[in-house]
Amino acid sequence: MGGSVSAGRSNDELIDRLVEAEFIKTPLIQRVFRAVDRGDYYAPNQKQNAYKDIAWRMGNLHLSAPCVYSVVMEALKLRAGLSFLNLGSGSGYLSTMAGLVLGPYGTNHGIELYGEIVDFAYERLDDFLKHSNAVDEYEFCEPTFMVGNCLTLDSSLQYDRVYCGASCPAEYEPYIKNLVKVGGILIMPLNEKVCEYILNIRKYFFKSHWFNRNISHLCSCSVPN
Repeated sequence: MGGSVSAGRSNDELIDRLVEAEFIKTPLIQRVFRAVDRGDYYAPNQKQNAYKDIAWRMGNLHLSAPCVYSVVMEALKLRAGLSFLNLGSGSGYLSTMAGLVLGPYGTNHGIELYGEIVDFAYERLDDFLKHSNAVDEYEFCEPTFMVGNCLTLDSSLQYDRVYCGASCPAEYEPYIKNLVKVGGILIMPLNEKVCEYILNIRKYFFKSHWFNRNISHLCSCSVPN
């Protein structure tokens, strides 16, 4: 998915388009999107495309289209004090926006398969902490990025909110669900049809299909018993 809104010339113009198209619906999510400049998470020679509603990939580094992140941030229903796990955290863009909502008593963890991408995420986080006015305006839950395989995590660790940006093999769906606390929310694509799923847990999981989009895939390997 992408190309749903016209390109902006700046981060603010892009957010204006997303608000007009109702991908961004709430004032809080609008503010955090304006506070974290998408262009800062692109390679320097690629920034001409940063404010277009398209996904971007360079090697192992990937950013979903802005409209996708907008829907995800709205659907996660983040609030202060919650715990958040970003599976396939990539550049750290989404985790940084989440940190502005989670506040000083939240938990903000990102898991990424590639060490060089974790290094990139920490470089971008360091730049954000040094130069963004949002650090003074918000109580920030600083993300922690870790190298690891999303399919080999300790499932005894559970979070209020989980986002999996890459396609999950169907046989691992129960494993990913186990990472979510009762009452929590999980958002992930599933299977080759690349449909977005949201699963609200009370006693059972409930699914809501959203939209098709091009996505990467989780690295499949054996999960320890």
